[in-house]
This record gives sequence, C-alpha cells and structure tokens, in this order.
Amino acid sequence: MKFTKTPLIGAYAIDLNKREDERGFFARSFCVKEFAEHGLETQFLQINSSLSVKKGTLRGLHYQLAPMEEVKVVRCIKGKIYDLILDLRRDSKTFGQTFGIELSEENKTMLYIPKGCAHGFMTLEDNSELFYLVSQFYSPELERGIRWDDPMFSIKWPQTPIVVSERDLCHPNFSLQEDLLAANCEKHLF
Repeated sequence: MKFTKTPLIGAYAIDLNKREDERGFFARSFCVKEFAEHGLETQFLQINSSLSVKKGTLRGLHYQLAPMEEVKVVRCIKGKIYDLILDLRRDSKTFGQTFGIELSEENKTMLYIPKGCAHGFMTLEDNSELFYLVSQFYSPELERGIRWDDPMFSIKWPQTPIVVSERDLCHPNFSLQEDLLAANCEKHLF
C-alpha cells in the first residue's frame, strides 16, 4: 500500500499496490504491519457498508465523542463519492480545516480518518457503495453531527446536495453544538 499524507494531521490517502495479470489484480486493503509502520490504528472492531441510491446524496458530518472516538478507513467499492474530513481536534494545528478526495471503484483509493475528526461524503454517481473499517463500536449516546453547510467551516462540496436525511439536516452548527456540550459538561461537574 502507498500511504500519502493529506493536509490534515494524521489523515492519509491510501492507494493499493496492485499485482495485475490477464486475470485482473490482487492487492492488500489492510495490513497490520504496514499501518503500524505509519503509526496508524491497527485494531478495527466493525466493518460497515453504506449504499446511496441517488447521485447527490450527502451523508454527514458524523463523529463520536470520547471515549468512543473512532478511526475510519473508507473505500468506495461501487460508483464514486467525494469523501470529506473535518478536523475537530482543538489541539490540532489543522483544527477547523477540511480535506476532501474523490474515492471510486476505479481508483480504489482509501481514506484514513483519524480520531477527533468528523466525516461526511457526497455521492457523485447513482448506486455508490462504501465499505469501511471502524475502530470503535457504534455508540448512539456519544454520536454527534455537524451541519453539512455550517458557515464556520465554509466547506466546498462538489455540488449542492439533492438528498440529505432529516437527521443530517437537523444537526446543529458547530458553535451551537460546542455551547451545548459545554453546558452538558458543567452539569456533570457538580
């Protein structure tokens, strides 16, 4: 595998080293040794799939709070998507910055999303399917989301989304969410 650093600290684009012949190709999509050599997560507890039927479907931006923060490794196995990471790590030099990349069944590129980052994607073709590794179990009580069009981040999507779930449309802007989180934390201090 070829690991390419992105502008966001700890995030990587990962390309397969394909061995090709007249039958097709063979490649590793994950190797504990290679991930460890790059200082990346090597223990994944879930493998998820996601299918979006319509081009222009937007999912996200999702993340989980500590202690259930998660690393994701995302690959598009059918169709094409624009995959996006938003750095929410307050101590990160890239806090508030985004990185987006096209993932497709043709390029077979994967995106490594570190803990503390929100993740979302937009489909660029009908019937786009993702396959991704996740380092934590899904924890609904610690799951959070940020609006796809939050003005604080000025995210540049390839187009205006056509399909967004009611749940994703109801995510608050980040500054409001931070206020709610702070109030929630204050309740538990006393």
